[in-house]
Amino acid sequence: SSADSFAMIRGGHIALSILGGMQVSEKGDLANWMVPGKVVKGMGGAMDLVAGVKRVVVVMDHVEKSGAPKLLKACTLPLTGAGVVDLLITDLGVFEVGRGKSPLKLTALASGVTLDEIKAKTEAEFEVGL
Repeated sequence: SSADSFAMIRGGHIALSILGGMQVSEKGDLANWMVPGKVVKGMGGAMDLVAGVKRVVVVMDHVEKSGAPKLLKACTLPLTGAGVVDLLITDLGVFEVGRGKSPLKLTALASGVTLDEIKAKTEAEFEVGL
């Protein structure tokens, strides 16, 4: 049940949380629960998921539909958690995130993606560890 699952999460019994993101900052901040101007009934359980686990993996598109980066110096959307992301997987690559420490480290490129493409579509600072 939902009550049991959140008791497990809030009690620190879950080791890994994998969730989607709208934005991630270079310090591992996550924004994934609200877009300004949209009606939201509540923040849901994402804040519990990032606060009550040992490791957080975020999976998301690298850029918005407009082409704007989603991997930013600082999130512009309301935060779900500050410095909570350990690993970020996008459609372009994989980044290790140091939970509040900069810089990010690019550890893998998606097939057919170049380092120049990642640089052009990423606002956050990162080092290359391929």
